[in-house]
Amino acid sequence: MLRKLLRFLTGRLFISVVLITAQLAVLFVIFAYAQNNTLWIQILSTLSIIMTLVVVVRDLNPAYKIGWMLLFMFLPLYGGIFYILFGNRRLNRRLRARLEQLNIVYAKGVEGGAYSDLLPMRALERYSNTLSRQAQYIVNITGYPVWSNTEVEYFPSGEAWLVDLLEELKRAKSFIFLEFFIVAEGEVWDAILTVLLDRIRRGVRVCLMFDDVGSLFTVESHFDTRLRALGLEVVAFNPLRAHLNSRLNSRNHRKVVVIDGNIGYTGGMNIADEYANRLLRFGHWKDTAVKLKGDAVWSLSQMFLQLWAFSTGKSENFASHRPTITARTDGFVQPFSDNPLDDHNVAENAYIQIISMAKRYVWITTPYLILDNEMLTALKIAAQSGVDVRIITPHIPDKKYVFSVTRSYYRPLLDAGVKIYEYTPGFLHAKMFVSDDRVAIIGTINMDYRSFYLHFENGVIFYGSSVINKVSADIKDTLAISQRIDTEFLRKRKWYSRLMGLVLKMAAPLL
Repeated sequence: MLRKLLRFLTGRLFISVVLITAQLAVLFVIFAYAQNNTLWIQILSTLSIIMTLVVVVRDLNPAYKIGWMLLFMFLPLYGGIFYILFGNRRLNRRLRARLEQLNIVYAKGVEGGAYSDLLPMRALERYSNTLSRQAQYIVNITGYPVWSNTEVEYFPSGEAWLVDLLEELKRAKSFIFLEFFIVAEGEVWDAILTVLLDRIRRGVRVCLMFDDVGSLFTVESHFDTRLRALGLEVVAFNPLRAHLNSRLNSRNHRKVVVIDGNIGYTGGMNIADEYANRLLRFGHWKDTAVKLKGDAVWSLSQMFLQLWAFSTGKSENFASHRPTITARTDGFVQPFSDNPLDDHNVAENAYIQIISMAKRYVWITTPYLILDNEMLTALKIAAQSGVDVRIITPHIPDKKYVFSVTRSYYRPLLDAGVKIYEYTPGFLHAKMFVSDDRVAIIGTINMDYRSFYLHFENGVIFYGSSVINKVSADIKDTLAISQRIDTEFLRKRKWYSRLMGLVLKMAAPLL
């Protein structure tokens, strides 16, 4: 017991919390002193005015601007300092320049050899000119192409994903890349680590990248150091720093596994027991994942290597990780990533394109529903145009304050004709779009501000693939065990719950 206490008191988490708390205390002391000092009042007021003008002229989402305007209005003395500390949504210039440099390396890798073949895009244009425009948008902004020669497999649960993943990991011969927002010590991690250590003994390179803040409460201090001692290459992405800064907002929310460049996985899954229902925290955990085999895995490898090089500062031979097998074509596959360092909301725009192009239906699953005006308008217009728009959210939340904000969006959506359901068996973590039996997205992207504006995210768009019918069938099954929300349900909610949702809704863009 004493050893655990000492480990906690000397651990990175405790020290960081103490130092950040001390910095906040200094800020409050300064604020208290400033209230009684005319010069400081003038300085802080001028700073808030300047920051207000900065927010107005910057190319920002209107909801984000409104959130800061409200802060400036209610805290006219201190709003400017808060914006300087937390309002900058980008990493510093040096890190941004580094990522842009890696974008050039990535572009050269795609242009070289057979991987510059435009035949899949031309075939997609013949299949659907409308869908090819969406694919071309992704290509133009991110550089990630459309692929054929790719087999796909859909997993409607974390349990099914884990079984398949372990079997494929056991067959790895050259390298394994793992990238997750959360790694939690437990049964799932132990099972994966056992296989990884066996592969390392057989000469396989194993690289693990996890988000430092995402895994802050799920692994012990020096987790990465212990794994390096076992032979893994490990990166804790954007490590927690013991000082106030906006870089803490830029998290790596992606989930990617690549095996030998030939097998790839992505979806909502993290490495934690609840994702495979080995631990029941919020009822039954509903999640999904997809497996790629063949050419499209090259994009997942590029995603990983780009952020790995960005985080380690070391060069990687991208070309040596290309696929080495030929796979059967199952429609068109387009993996893509989105990052908070550029000026493009690729993930949100990909969702909006699907909504806008839908003719019959758009079905959506998301754990969080915190919408900006663009997304809210697109959903309402689609429903009002006769498109069957359905959204499934959790009934048992993992974060109650986020759940309150999610429910605050139900009324305007219901009034427009959107059908809303809550997954009653527990927590729904799957992030999926499917429309008209022709297009689907599976990935890591929540329908909230953090995913759209702050996080590194990834997804896969499927055009004319067998996965699309499997996703729609799974959503039908999920709808059958979900509760449909109506205006009567909203009317019966406690007044304080509705009030809390509305208050938090105004602050949502800043959280």
